[in-house]
This record gives sequence, structure tokens and C-alpha cells, in this order.
Amino acid sequence: MSHVSCGCEHGAGLMKYVIVHAGGMADQPRQELGGRTPLQASSTPHLDRLAQSGELGRLVIPADGLLYGSGLSSTAILGYDPKKYYQGPGPLEAASLGVSVTEHDVAYRCTMVTVRPEGGKTGGEIKKLGHHVILDDATAGLIDTEEARELIEAINEQLGSETIQFYPGAGHRHLMVWVNGKSRAVCVDPKTVLGRSIADALPTGDGADILRKLMDAAHLILRDHPVNDERVAAGKKPANCVWLWGEGRAVMWPSLPEKYRIKGAVVATSDVQRGAGICAGLDAVDPDQLTAGDLREKAAMVLAECAKKDFVYVHAGLADEVVHSSDPNAKVRGIEAFDRDLVGPVIDGLAKQGPYRYLVICDHGDASQGPAFYVFGEGGGKGSAPAGRRFTESDAQAAETPARDATKFVNKLFANG
Repeated sequence: MSHVSCGCEHGAGLMKYVIVHAGGMADQPRQELGGRTPLQASSTPHLDRLAQSGELGRLVIPADGLLYGSGLSSTAILGYDPKKYYQGPGPLEAASLGVSVTEHDVAYRCTMVTVRPEGGKTGGEIKKLGHHVILDDATAGLIDTEEARELIEAINEQLGSETIQFYPGAGHRHLMVWVNGKSRAVCVDPKTVLGRSIADALPTGDGADILRKLMDAAHLILRDHPVNDERVAAGKKPANCVWLWGEGRAVMWPSLPEKYRIKGAVVATSDVQRGAGICAGLDAVDPDQLTAGDLREKAAMVLAECAKKDFVYVHAGLADEVVHSSDPNAKVRGIEAFDRDLVGPVIDGLAKQGPYRYLVICDHGDASQGPAFYVFGEGGGKGSAPAGRRFTESDAQAAETPARDATKFVNKLFANG
């Protein structure tokens, strides 16, 4: 493999490199915001300062024919062609959770959801998953990690075997591994089924019969579990079904630190993005050292890692309750906190450490929902952007820079000169 010299020998005062990934903050214009996107409606002085001094433009993420959006952007922006290296979010979550998966095993996202009988109330009796079943909530009422862990462990105790294992993750997101499993079943993201019959969205194709039997059996375990009895009694939605999707086999990625001769770290609370960093060969900050949603803590960790290493990839997405909220103003508040508590402290802190190069990317959280965009530059750059240019979808669209292939951007980030 050829090396690209980046002039980043270790030591104080030499170039630092940071990728800041604003996950899921790009959006469509909203009527409630006067026809503006949440980014346009937000006050983001730090991001706007970068947009005025750096190169602003659109990113093309090669995703033709790929089903799942979560993790696509991370794979591409770290320099890997998703068509070759992205097999779905399942293997990335396995890497993040430290679950060993061979190239013969299939890792699935195991999402806790709430289902109800058609025409019936949440918690009504369902004997078998099928036409008469509605997907009521794709997050099981934003179930917390401790409750979910107890439920996943109950499922694994009864359904786990030499070939099937369930692993607890965080919140409603968990993992199932099928050892020597079939990888050709077609599964869908539960968010796309919300509010309608699950019949046409259940797994199909080779191996689907096993997946459906597991989902049916898990439903029977969850339906009568004391945790769900307590949730219903408290007016919460029960986590009465697991949804298997996001499947893929593990693929070995060539090392990013070896290719560019750098030391790097990933700072993320999301298992998918953390897993992408680990697959790329970056050191992962222990998620127990990070409080989900605490952006100032995350910013401090980025600066601490930059002091020791050459490169940090940091992912910060909006909280689940914001992503799933129907109130676009919640997204505005989340974006403003991201700018104030993460971007501002990171950029100001990097300036004190010496020369640095930054890349901020913003996506929709799913590559199928719209293009990603970016701002790229070096610390202290003055730029020649039009007055008033902001870090927004429309400003990136209006920029004269040709759309760039996301997989090639690391070459530009680490290039000499």
C-alpha cells in the first residue's frame, strides 16, 4: 500500500487533524420554521466562522444499491469505499461492542420496538407477527439501557445457542450474531414501517424463516416480561418485539493510521460511528468516559486526544428524543448546543495547541435522504467567502466548489502543503 506523507511527525506544535461529524443535522425546509431548515433557523456562530474562512461544498457518498444509511457517511469520510467495506451497521456495532465476528458470521442490528394489534391498543395480545400487527414505536418508547439490558439477557437466555447470540447495546439498539449465518435475507429499517402493518417489512429471502422464528419467539418472551408489565403500568410503551435488520458480514479494513503514518482516535457515543473508527484502526475512547449528550465533555476529550495524537474523528449526533420529535425547534436547540458546546471549544482549544486542519461534515443521518455537505480549512485561514455565508444546506449548494467524493477527502485532509 502506498503511503501519503503528511508531515505530521509527533511532537508539540505540529499539524493536528480533526474531523467533526454532525450526524443527522441536515434536513429539509420546515413549514414550522418559516420554510427554513433547522440549520438555517439556528444560531451557529462557530460553524459560520468556519464556513467563511474555509472551503464549503457538497460531499458525494458512493452508496448506489446500499440499503442502510447509518454508518455509510463514517465509512466514506474515513476513506473507505462503502461498496467494498460497508456491509451494514451490524458489523460496525459488533466492533464497537467488542463482539468478535468472523467473515462467516452475520451481525444484525437488534432494535427494540413496540408492536400492537391492528385496531387494538398497545400491549394487546399478539400470537404471531404478521398482517394484523402494527409497528407502533421504532424505539420502544426510547427505552433506557438498564431496562433493555434485562430484556435482551432474557431473550439470550432462552434463544441463545452455539449459532445465535444476543448482545446488549444502548437504549433500544442491540446486536444479534448468527454464527455461519445466511447473509442474503432482505431486512428493512423499522423506522420505515412506523404506523403501518409489518407484514411486508418482515425479513424475506434466504434465511428469513430463521429470523422470523426468532422475532416471533422473542415477542412471546418480551410480551409477558415483568419489565414490560412495569412499563405499561407506568404509562410507557412496552418493548414487546425485537426487529432484526442492518445485517452484514465483517470485512477487514486496511489501517488508516498505517496508510497516513499517524496516530488517531475516535470519540463517539454512537456504536456505529465508534465501530467505524475501530475498523479503520483508530484508538477508541472508552464510552464509559463519555456521557451521551454531554457535548462539552466530548469537546474536552477531543482536545485531550489531540494533545497526544495527530488525528481525531469525533461524531456527535442529535439525541434520540430530538431525532424522533415532531418539533423542529427541538432540532434547532440541539444544533445550537452542538455549535456552542462542541465546535466552539474544539476550534478554540486546537488554536492553542498549534497549527490544525479541520473537516466538518453534516449529513441527514441516512444517505438516501439527501446529500451531505462539509467545510474544510486550516486554523487561522482568512478565506474569501461572500459576506454572510453560513454553514447551511443552501450555502453549500450555492458554493462554486464541485461536489467532492467523500472517500477521497482524507487524501486532501492529510496532504502536504
